[in-house]
Amino acid sequence: MSSTKNQPLGGNEMPRFGGPATMMRLPTQPTAEGLDACFVGVPFDIGTSNRAGARFGPRAIRAESCLLRPYNMETGAAPFDSLQVADIGDVAINTFNIQKSMDIIEAAYDDILSHDCIPLTLGGDHTVALPILRALKKKHGPVAMVHIDAHADINDNMFGEPIAHGTPFRRAVEEGLLDCNHVYQIGLRGTGYAAEDFDWPKEQGFEVVCANECWHKSLAPLMAQVREKMGDRPVHISFDIDGLDPSAAPGTGTPEYGGLTIIQGYEIIRGCQGLNVVGGDMVEIAPPYDPSGNTALLGANLLYEMLCILPGVTIR
Repeated sequence: MSSTKNQPLGGNEMPRFGGPATMMRLPTQPTAEGLDACFVGVPFDIGTSNRAGARFGPRAIRAESCLLRPYNMETGAAPFDSLQVADIGDVAINTFNIQKSMDIIEAAYDDILSHDCIPLTLGGDHTVALPILRALKKKHGPVAMVHIDAHADINDNMFGEPIAHGTPFRRAVEEGLLDCNHVYQIGLRGTGYAAEDFDWPKEQGFEVVCANECWHKSLAPLMAQVREKMGDRPVHISFDIDGLDPSAAPGTGTPEYGGLTIIQGYEIIRGCQGLNVVGGDMVEIAPPYDPSGNTALLGANLLYEMLCILPGVTIR
């Protein structure tokens, strides 16, 4: 274990119910300076259309992440041996104004990316993907994306508003933020307002993989296709927890039955190993709807898996 890299506080040094309430009980710092990757919270949920509560997601994910340890015993990934990682706290959003919050979040990610640091985001609702993608474009150009979700989030508007948690990827296409021929949307399902609801992303060049296409099977073959298609393009992973079935992740605002399994969620992220991942987000975890804390714990584990597949991570 490298003594020059930050390490999570171990359970034999401090009981897991004690110590700092940071992601994996890592050290914290005010900016991303000197970091290869960072965990950053965006406690924003004023873009939600049903049950609010994702503003509490970052705090709950951090609290449950105390159970995580530094080595991935299944994949051999040892992220803290090779990357300098810290928790840089939360973006101070404007909880009364969506547009001002978009500008605040984008500026915060501009600063993170100016340090050549890969941001891993604790959401917050899915609206936050839009300012993140805006910042990523300035750094990397239009990015490819692996998007796990029950919903395509390509609405033209919601209640007449152009920016909300159901619209980020419509705006991202319009603004040229995405490399549209290299976007995968995995886990889409449920009911819609029109028979053509999933046609629009296909027309933009997205690969749409509905949840029923994933039932009763491993997603390893799908992810092999993803890796072949993506090549070395910069990739953002956007993971809405409602992509998983609510039997696995009930703590979310817009649950849809018939979703992906926890194992499939792991397969998707682990299947991104080798891609040029430049960012990742875990959104729509709403702790009030899962008092057990298990949805937040699952989100913490999936964020750790994202860390484990970043470029440069040591595989032991």
